[in-house]
Amino acid sequence: MAAAADLAFDPWDPAFVADPYPAYAELRARGRVIRYEPTDQWLVPHHADVSALLRDRRLGRTYQHRFTHEDFGRTPPRPEHEPFHTLNDHGMLDLEPPDHTRIRRLVSKAFTPRTVERLRPYVHGLANDLVAALVEAGGGDLLTDVAEPLPVAVIAEMLGIPEADRALLRPWSADICGMYELNPSQETAARAVRASVEFSDYLRELIAERRKEPGEDLISGLIAAHDEGDRLTEQEMISTAVLLLNAGHEATVNATVNGWWALFRNPDQLAALRADHGLVPSAVEELMRYDTPLQLFERWVLDDIEIAGTTIPRGSEIAMLFGSANHDPEVFADPGRLDLTRVDNPHISFSAGIHYCIGAPLARIELAASMTALLERAPALTLVAEPERKPNFVIRGLRGLRVAVA
Repeated sequence: MAAAADLAFDPWDPAFVADPYPAYAELRARGRVIRYEPTDQWLVPHHADVSALLRDRRLGRTYQHRFTHEDFGRTPPRPEHEPFHTLNDHGMLDLEPPDHTRIRRLVSKAFTPRTVERLRPYVHGLANDLVAALVEAGGGDLLTDVAEPLPVAVIAEMLGIPEADRALLRPWSADICGMYELNPSQETAARAVRASVEFSDYLRELIAERRKEPGEDLISGLIAAHDEGDRLTEQEMISTAVLLLNAGHEATVNATVNGWWALFRNPDQLAALRADHGLVPSAVEELMRYDTPLQLFERWVLDDIEIAGTTIPRGSEIAMLFGSANHDPEVFADPGRLDLTRVDNPHISFSAGIHYCIGAPLARIELAASMTALLERAPALTLVAEPERKPNFVIRGLRGLRVAVA
């Protein structure tokens, strides 16, 4: 075991957030598990360990299916944060079996290969329309003009959220996701609570409308499943819809802008992609690996485990470093090099095990669609100014990406 006090790992340091990968290399060199006092967590930086722990049922996204806060040695959440925790804790990402299994089984019906494939024409049509507007304007912000509206529209369409209301979704999502950062501030927590209340109230009204007038959307499907005997509370419906919206676009938005920023910094790879659009599928995978949109994923230790001779006791929290695992030289040859032709690419950007991203196939379609549309319709796309990175560490993204179309 190594101590982290003298490490370059500092998730609140702008220099670290700008480029955490050298610090990850230092962590991997120090050991397989590192105690990090500032967040009261055990950092796990190696790909093999992260991959194994994601599948280890001695760990859980929650512990409340087995223990009280007191039994687990943890302090209950602050009462004023209750709306956020009620919303978050009833979504399948933060549940364990049997509740997780029950909800995922219902939601997975909307993400079957056939269902996702049926969305492909809609996704490609929307991507082409967004890029066409960008080209007509002579450029703009790739974040707000293409990266955000595409996945937000797709998941909102699946959920059945009226088009007129969709502008509400991204701000709510951004405020809620602020709580996933390490040691969020009181201001961040207050925004997350407010967004949780507003989003929940909105969805409660939408569910009431769908009960009266069902549609072909996922919310109507969840209501129908409940009415047919599958147990799904209204809170679970609300939490599921919010989770799908947040997870259904947050990673895709950030993967898009992180990816294009990486391409602009590696002009040889961008030139190769422009010369051969057949590289798009492998480019999507490599860009997800190279600058991972979700850098860290947390799990609770439900039963004592051992990593490299170090016992991690029950009640501990493990922080699995996806960004580090995706740059582990034991798995990826020359991991610091962007290689769009990389064939052996077992990145874990979509997680693994029972919490593997249910929307991964759809995310891949969205990423490929926007990339292809930009390559075809804006072949001379150029960067206008170096972007400013968001201060967040866990969810890694940019404040914007200004581009011009020659």
